[in-house]
Amino acid sequence: MSQFQFYLAIIASGLCAAALALSFATGAQPQLLLHGFLALGALSLLRFVFPAGIWLDGLLALLGGMAVLGSLSLYPGPPSFLWMALLAAWLWSWLFVERLAHLMARAPSSRRGLEILIPLTFGLAILVGWEAITRGTGIPQVILPPPSQIGSRIVASLPTLWIDFQQTFLKAVLAGYALGCGLGFGVAILVDRSPFLKSGLLPLGSFVSALPIVGVAPIMVMWFGFDWQSKAAVVVIMTFFPMLVNTVAGLNAASAIERDLMRTYAASYVQTLLKLRLPAAAPFIFNALKICSTLALIGAIVAEFFGSPVAGMGFRISAEIGRMNVDMVWAEIAMAALAGSIFYGVVALLERGITFWHPSMRGA
Repeated sequence: MSQFQFYLAIIASGLCAAALALSFATGAQPQLLLHGFLALGALSLLRFVFPAGIWLDGLLALLGGMAVLGSLSLYPGPPSFLWMALLAAWLWSWLFVERLAHLMARAPSSRRGLEILIPLTFGLAILVGWEAITRGTGIPQVILPPPSQIGSRIVASLPTLWIDFQQTFLKAVLAGYALGCGLGFGVAILVDRSPFLKSGLLPLGSFVSALPIVGVAPIMVMWFGFDWQSKAAVVVIMTFFPMLVNTVAGLNAASAIERDLMRTYAASYVQTLLKLRLPAAAPFIFNALKICSTLALIGAIVAEFFGSPVAGMGFRISAEIGRMNVDMVWAEIAMAALAGSIFYGVVALLERGITFWHPSMRGA
C-alpha cells in the first residue's frame, strides 16, 4: 500500500469511527445496515495489524452507498453523521479504485477481468453521491432530479425513447456518419493524388469545419425538409472534414524508407496504397471514426432543435424542457449518452481487431 493509499484508509476509517460515535451521541435511531457499515469501517483500522485484501475496500464502498441511500428517508433533514458516512463511502471507493489500478499495473494478465470494475465503481460513486445530495438537501426536481427519478422515467417511457432513438440514431446518425466518413475517405485518396487539391481543399476544410452548427442546421432543414434527411446532411458536414484531414495525414505516415522499398519492388501506386500506406494510415482513420462517432450524434440532436417531425431526441428535449418535464429531458440525455458510448465502443473494438499489430494496441 502506497503512502497516499495509507492516508486514504486512515481518513476513511476515522470518518466511520467519528460518524458512529456521533450517531450514538445524538441518540439517533439505530439502523442495522448504516451502523454495521460504520462499525466495519472503523474496525478496518486493524488492517495495519492483520493485512486486508483489496476486496474489503470494495465491500465497504458498496455497503456505504447502500446504507446512506437506505437511510435518507429515515432521517428527515439528514444529520451530519450521515454526510460523514457518505464521504467515507466515497473514500472507500476511491481507495478501492486506487488499489485495483495498482494491481492491474503489476499484473497485466489480470486486466481483462478487472478493468471494467474501475469505470463501474467510479460511475456508481457518482450516482450515489448525486442521489444522496439531491434527496438529502432537497434540491428542486426542476433544477436537478435524482437518478432514481430519471431511471423511473426511462422505464415508464421506453416506447417513446425507442421511437426517438430510431428517428435520431438509426436514421440520421448512421446514414450521415456512413456518408460523411465514406466521402471524406474517398476525397482523401483523391487529395493524396493531386497536389492542387491538397493545397486548395484542405484549407477550405478547416474553414468549413469552423462553421457553427446552429447556423448550418436551419439551412439544411430548409434544403432537405424536416425529416431525418436534413439531420443526416448536418452529420455529413460535421464528419466529412475530420475524416478527410486524418486520412490525408495517415497516408503520409509511412516512412521514406518504406516507400523507397516499395519503389524498389516496382510496386504501382495502387499496390503501395493497399499494402503500405493504408495499413500505416489505419490508426489515423480509426481516430477519425471515433471522433466522428460522437460528433455525429451531437450534430443530429442539435439539428433537431431547428425542425423535426414529432419524434427524435433533440425534438423531445426541446419540447419537454418547455413543459418543465426535466426528468424526461435527463432520460433523453441518458439514452443519447448510452447510444454514443456504445457506438464509440464498437468503433474502438473494430480498431483493436484490425490494427492489433500497431504499437498503440500492444497490451490493450
